[in-house]
Amino acid sequence: MPKYIAKRILVAIPVLLGITIIDYALCSAAGSPLAMMMTARTSAGALEQRAILMGLDQPVYIQYLIWLGQVLQGNLGTSYKTFEPVSQMIASHIGPTLLLMGVSLLVSLLISLPAGIYSATRQYSKGDYAVVGGSFLASGVPSFFLALLLIYVFTVRLGWLPSSGMTTLGAGGGFWDVVQHMVMPVIVLAVGMAGTNVRYFRSAMLEILQKDYLRTARAKGIGHFRVINKHALRNALLTVITVIGMEIPVLFGGAVVVEQVFSWPGLGLLTMSAINSRDYPVIMGVCLFSAVVVLIGNLVTDILYAVADPTIQLK
Repeated sequence: MPKYIAKRILVAIPVLLGITIIDYALCSAAGSPLAMMMTARTSAGALEQRAILMGLDQPVYIQYLIWLGQVLQGNLGTSYKTFEPVSQMIASHIGPTLLLMGVSLLVSLLISLPAGIYSATRQYSKGDYAVVGGSFLASGVPSFFLALLLIYVFTVRLGWLPSSGMTTLGAGGGFWDVVQHMVMPVIVLAVGMAGTNVRYFRSAMLEILQKDYLRTARAKGIGHFRVINKHALRNALLTVITVIGMEIPVLFGGAVVVEQVFSWPGLGLLTMSAINSRDYPVIMGVCLFSAVVVLIGNLVTDILYAVADPTIQLK
């Protein structure tokens, strides 16, 4: 296991390097941050001095090498907009994002796992068709449309839930206040993931239910509940682990849209603000952090494979 982990880390280094090169090239192709700082009163000399101060007078590959050298020293740079250290900005926004992602992932699994098992054990029944049809509908609805629909129904029309932020201004930000603000963002993220996951879990359970050892268990008189929830579900854990590993990049991508719509103070909102102002250090810092989290998530997924199924050998 240690040898396998070391090998995966060595493989991840060139992957991360490639990601940063692509991200930096895309940022540079989008335009210069100086264009966002230009006003009617800004002189050409002031812009030139700002470019020298920010290192934007250098060729793109030189700028990238300077940024990479700072990263290797543990410095993600300073925001062009707020002049704050990027590492501090990410640290202040990562908590709300992880909270939103964790709760959304848990809710999606609580919905999709029982639904997938129910659908598989009642194949071709009306309940099966209803679950599969609902999963296609849930995964097909765009997240921004569902978010706007929920805001219209529960905030505009009914006035039950707040539509923006993580806490109510001046209310102290208690537990129930945070829960109320989380309801709609969690629904948007969880519904989309659950719609896709139901079909994964259904397919995995259908395959397992055809195995000979389950037929033998039924022939021995073991109850239906025990066959499904002990023998079949345990062997479907590999699919659950796979889905969780796949959801990590999906959650980061979906959080950008959801946090923007609901003004959730996480990395998604920070990323959109940085993109709008062409704040390259912040964009690069968030992209690098997201890539590291995804790679770590994939590594943990592979390790959990071996824990769930001892026949799998990690080399």
